Amino acid sequence: MTRLMKAIRLIWSAAPWAMSRGMILSVFVLLTGAALLGLSGWLITSTALAGLAGIALDLSRPNGIIRVLALGRAVSRYGERILTHDATLRALAVLRVDLLRRYARLPFDAMQRLRSGTALTRITADVEALDGLALRLVLPVLAALITHAAAYTALLVFVAPEIAATVAVGYFFGTTILLTRLGIISLSPSTRAEEAQQSLKRLSVDVLRGQTDLIMQGGMAEARGMLSQLDSEARAARAELDRLDRRVGAGLMILSTVIGGGVLLVGNQLVKTGQLDPALAALAFFVAVALEETVSPLRRGVAEIGRMYNAAGRVMQDGKAPARDAKTKISAKGRELSVEDLSFGREGAASPLFSNLSFTVSSGETVALTGPSGRGKSSLLNIAAALVAPTNGVVRLGGIDVQDWPEDELRLHQAFLPQRSALIAGTIRENLSLAREGVSDDDAWASLNAAGLRETIAERGGLDSRLGESGRGLSGGESRRLALARVLLRTPEVLLLDEPTEGLDDATARAVLAGIRTHLPQAAILTASHRSIETGWADRIIRL
Repeated sequence: MTRLMKAIRLIWSAAPWAMSRGMILSVFVLLTGAALLGLSGWLITSTALAGLAGIALDLSRPNGIIRVLALGRAVSRYGERILTHDATLRALAVLRVDLLRRYARLPFDAMQRLRSGTALTRITADVEALDGLALRLVLPVLAALITHAAAYTALLVFVAPEIAATVAVGYFFGTTILLTRLGIISLSPSTRAEEAQQSLKRLSVDVLRGQTDLIMQGGMAEARGMLSQLDSEARAARAELDRLDRRVGAGLMILSTVIGGGVLLVGNQLVKTGQLDPALAALAFFVAVALEETVSPLRRGVAEIGRMYNAAGRVMQDGKAPARDAKTKISAKGRELSVEDLSFGREGAASPLFSNLSFTVSSGETVALTGPSGRGKSSLLNIAAALVAPTNGVVRLGGIDVQDWPEDELRLHQAFLPQRSALIAGTIRENLSLAREGVSDDDAWASLNAAGLRETIAERGGLDSRLGESGRGLSGGESRRLALARVLLRTPEVLLLDEPTEGLDDATARAVLAGIRTHLPQAAILTASHRSIETGWADRIIRL
């Protein structure tokens, strides 16, 4: 349960005051519910006894208290909903930031695996699962415990110790047994429902994206059949969970009835012996029945505790690589990039991708890496960017191993355009600002011009024109060039490019390459290339 407790602490610490106020209001709602029912029972019983005895009662005061409690309960319920939901949304925002921060410490190859649709769907589902941790589990449990403690104390002081013990023991053992049983038997259907739901989401996205191909290849009927099967599996698991939930709900109602009956029996004996007023005995009975409201909301949270626990296990796991020390400063001489006796091979591979590789890229020089696909061009760039550690050898920037550079210092001097670059939903300016905050219009237009995008962006409405999700609204080549413009904005002394003209026609590719060198005349550029246009642009070629 360690990771679940970590998740609880993180969620609570995101908005502790709001969570605490929400819990206080939850307790007030539960206490007013018990007080309303108990006071009503006392009032009815007292009125009946007074009528039998021919005594007139002043009902204005208890009626006024009941109205105040009813109004306070409604207002508190509304306030509790606002506070707890607001606090939970803040907590989820903090959870997402914490999750991304820990993922950023993972090795680069592990981070790349997180980009798959399956991994992203899993991460999203895990965060959503923890959404109910506060609302369905933590706050209801705390509110129930506090309410029961207050009710036990009140019954002990104002009614009778025997009745207080009957209520406390009955609810403690009965609720513990029922909810523990629910938590155990709900693990399997909860897990099956979650897995089927995630598979359904992934397949739905795949079918929507590939519907044209499926129709052309006659595979749509099979895809619909798979979707229907997954939907049926998810519905069946959810239906089983609902049945378990209803059974435990019925069990809790029976438990409250049994406890109420026990209170009546004990109260009857006390009334017969003159140790208890009948009206107080009635009050205790109604309070005992009303306390069922405190344990009933726990069912859904307990039924999903397996899902929450599994999600917390994945979300709260620690990163496997320590973060770089961002405070250390490095004094480097020169900004050339040197590769010395470098070797690299993937884990489990029979032979390395390359070995004993040595070369230097000086300021103002362009070096192109060429070779068959899969020979390690991208891997070499990843090593040069300090994203992957080499098997042997070293890559130095300014005479210092890139692995020894603090992250923030390294990125001030070096920039990298990988094969896959992400754009965000937002304006062109916002996409460019990911590279440098507070970018000026002149610098933004200069980088766009270097990437051959100035006219295209101007025709779209300028820097404040908006893009859809993942840069939707631009073609593949335009998206690639916008990512390049963002890299150029950093004005790096060393520029790493992985197939920078992919998807561009020859004329556009030549213009973009010329723009890069014009924009960064003194930069040392190392590029992985597969096109003759790129190798012809380079000063030297290194074949892998």
